[in-house]
Amino acid sequence: MSVRDEIEAALAEKFAPSLLEVIDESQQHYGHAGWREGGNTHFRIRISAPALAGLNRVAQHRAINEALQAQFDAGLHALAIEVK
Repeated sequence: MSVRDEIEAALAEKFAPSLLEVIDESQQHYGHAGWREGGNTHFRIRISAPALAGLNRVAQHRAINEALQAQFDAGLHALAIEVK
């Protein structure tokens, strides 16, 4: 399973989102910190989920980062989060 698929599966399981986009932006960060050959280091997610609706932005980001802790531990370097 790719890192993108792992992120998508973890967020779908945790939040049951009505909208979920996981975009690998690793190539845009070529030569920057955390980048490595083969990508899978920098992602953007767009998500809309009732479970996130009542939380402020900091709490939303914390919840998402906690749901993806295994991916961060495995080498995910950066995550841009857009909660709709």
